[in-house]
Amino acid sequence: MQKIQTGLRHFAEAVAATMMALMFLTFILQIVVRYTARLAWLPERFPLLDPTGYGWTLEFCLMLWVWLVFWGNAFVVRERDHVTFDILFYAVRPAVRRWFIIISGIAICVGFLLSVEPTLSKFYILRLKKTATLSTVFGDWIRMRDIYSIYIVFLIAVALRYAWAAYRAFRFGVEEPKHDAVEETTL
Repeated sequence: MQKIQTGLRHFAEAVAATMMALMFLTFILQIVVRYTARLAWLPERFPLLDPTGYGWTLEFCLMLWVWLVFWGNAFVVRERDHVTFDILFYAVRPAVRRWFIIISGIAICVGFLLSVEPTLSKFYILRLKKTATLSTVFGDWIRMRDIYSIYIVFLIAVALRYAWAAYRAFRFGVEEPKHDAVEETTL
């Protein structure tokens, strides 16, 4: 089971890294085209560098950004990487902490799963709407629904994550906090 989790984690990180690399390369392409656009002779010699063919780069970067944010938060960012306000959480007994995790996990899970259907019904309209410029590169099949479909994946993944946390707390209790060792210095 641990090998499968590690493999899935590496896959998720590789997908996120690929999206970041594509976004960076597209950004570099935007810079090259922007600074060579004033050179009238360049598109004549190298038609590939005609600046009128690169309107899609901005929309492509924005699409990758949306996907990167939701993909990363669904599959890459670990629980310990989040900023938490846990003064009250650690001030109570472990039994109360356990119920904090169970109740909040169930509430988040139910809330996210209940929001899937209304989101899908809003996506129904987006199936008709095309992107402004991405069809010039990827063809006419990409719709706005496809660009924002990662949000549904995010909702389900986070709901499952919190359901699993609630199950673990219910079944096994809570772990004691692991505080980083901080060296105290005296003046």
